[in-house]
Parts: sequence; C-alpha cells; structure tokens
Amino acid sequence: MLNSDHANFPRASFVRRLGAMAYDSMLAVAVYMCAGALGFGVFFGLQSSGLIAMNGHEHVSDLLNNTPIYHGFYQLWIALCVGGFYAIFWSRGGQTLGMRAWRLKVQHPNGQNLSFITACARLIWSLLGIGNLWIIINDDKLALQDMMTRSEVVVLSVEANQMRNWRGA
Repeated sequence: MLNSDHANFPRASFVRRLGAMAYDSMLAVAVYMCAGALGFGVFFGLQSSGLIAMNGHEHVSDLLNNTPIYHGFYQLWIALCVGGFYAIFWSRGGQTLGMRAWRLKVQHPNGQNLSFITACARLIWSLLGIGNLWIIINDDKLALQDMMTRSEVVVLSVEANQMRNWRGA
C-alpha cells in the first residue's frame, strides 16, 4: 500500500539513523543470543543422538568451536538470523523497533515498502552500518545502501508513526 504523504517526509539525518542503530543493536544482540542458543541446542541434540561424533573433544562446545565446518555453519546460522531480523522488519513495515522509536521508515521514493530481496540487498550494502557514513559527505541524505537499493530513510511525523502498523499500512 502506498503512503500518500511520502513526499512530505524529510530524509533522516546521520544522527537520527545512529540513534535508531543504537536501539536496534540491543535487539540484534538479543536475536544473536537466541539464535546462538537454538543453534547450540540443535548441535547438542545431533551430538547426543550420535549423528555427530566427539572426535576426541571433551565438551560439545569444544567440538563446535574447534571444528571449522561446524563452527562455520553455526556462524552462518547466527548471521542469517540477525540479518533476517532486519530484512523482515524492513520489508514488512519499513521499520525496525529502533526505527519506530526514532520515527524512521525505510521505503522506496514513491512510498512503497521494500521487497524482502531488496531488504536483503540493503543489508549487504549497509556494510554493517558503515554505509551510513556516506550521509556525512552527501547533501541529499542518502546512505550507500539507499543509493544501491533505490530506497530512502525518512522521518515520519508523530501522527504517521502512530498510525503505522507492522504490515505497512
């Protein structure tokens, strides 16, 4: 659904984005911890059922951390969960919880929400937040990830932020 007032919202400054990133980093840590616990639980279950051998390691955590293939899959799982957190929120309503607190919304210039694929591309182009530094030298307040995915982060009015729901209406 299009936001008919999208042209009235100014683009977000570096400081506002930084504020939302600080809020979201706390949520990302929580997602990281939950994904880590779930991943470790699955790994422990596979080892307990005999599908994965201990190979001389005393503890399951030693096996996970000292076996490159297992450790690589574990880290990939965690990265996908944390990245998925951002991509799902950006594509479902244009706002993470930190963005909602700072009244920010990511959208296409015509007001449409990002697709999940575009949100994933935005995540990659953000370079873990470093892409936002481009705003400092760029007068149109577009970060690297904004330019590469043809999107923008706007500051919503208080009323528009209160009317937003998580499905992007």
